[in-house]
Amino acid sequence: MLRYWTAGESHGKALVAIVDGFPAGVEIDCASIDAELLRRQGGYGRGGRQRIETDRAELLSGIWQNRTIGSPIALQIINRDAKLERMTDLDRPRPGHADLAGAIKYLSSIRGVLERASARETAARVAVGALAKLLLREFNITAVGYVVELGGVRVDAPPDADPRGMVQRRDASAIYSLVPERDDEFRSMIDAAGKAGDTLGGVVEVQVFGVPIGLGTHTQWDRKLDGRIAQAVMSIQAIKGVEIGLGFEAARRPGSQVHDPIRFDPAVAGGPSLGFTRPTNNAGGLEGGTTNGQPVVVRAAMKPISTLRKPLESVNLKTRAPEEAAYERSDVCAVSAAGVIVENVVAFEIAAALVEKFGNDSLTEMKARSELYLQLARQR
Repeated sequence: MLRYWTAGESHGKALVAIVDGFPAGVEIDCASIDAELLRRQGGYGRGGRQRIETDRAELLSGIWQNRTIGSPIALQIINRDAKLERMTDLDRPRPGHADLAGAIKYLSSIRGVLERASARETAARVAVGALAKLLLREFNITAVGYVVELGGVRVDAPPDADPRGMVQRRDASAIYSLVPERDDEFRSMIDAAGKAGDTLGGVVEVQVFGVPIGLGTHTQWDRKLDGRIAQAVMSIQAIKGVEIGLGFEAARRPGSQVHDPIRFDPAVAGGPSLGFTRPTNNAGGLEGGTTNGQPVVVRAAMKPISTLRKPLESVNLKTRAPEEAAYERSDVCAVSAAGVIVENVVAFEIAAALVEKFGNDSLTEMKARSELYLQLARQR
């Protein structure tokens, strides 16, 4: 089993993560991990915190001579804005945050809740996902995340089966969409929301290319890969909805316009689909909790940031009197960052399913098992 845990507070000394079950023999590329952390800090609409932090992942264990050794991998990301002990508590919970429910649940301060509930925690998850991508890279599996909607406005892009081209277009965009030509329109929307003391949400999409048939399983509810992906994505701060493939649109169409016809093309029999092709990918690469050889497609809806410079109504927890909600430094729009986070969270779940299918003692054994499985599947 490949799994991880994170720890750390938004303004604590550091964020840390422990990754267990990572196979031995994978070459570590710290630059690629740090590049993902840098992307998470970017995107138009981010706040002042991103100008303070320069996120870098330091790997503390599980590595020898720049390769994994099969033991737990510990990593940390130092917080430059570490000032938790000097910070005061809030007495007016912010609507949309965990402030009220958490303070009552733990009979605690709001500060004690918000520091851990903060989306700052996702830096650790991005680092873990970037580590998982190093394993996926060995199997020619690539995940690409991007923005498809911001502030209620769609950012439709032409279909593209080339992940490299998608990455180039995404990285040329200030909001991480696949249509950089529309950046000025969305910059103006974000600026207007900021001037009004408001925030904007949006929708991000992730496609994972090169995933072989047979990851995940139909046999138990908690092992279905689509369910595991949905749970992992929904656990990201501010995510309020998840779709796979057509998602909710599938409920609005007749079956003949939903399900993907199956064809066979011997010219691509050597690829991850084993030659089985589809004219559409409405299922999003998953059927019955199992990958079907098509790209895995996941979308996530991010609500607007909850902390508003023009605060909403709240209640003072000490006096129970009505007051405006407290304000903490925040972003106007973090949808771009959400695309990076969802991409890496989904990548980790694909890597976990890969390990479940082919073992996790060593990369060498995983590759041998993968080749044997594909050989046997082609003979079926």
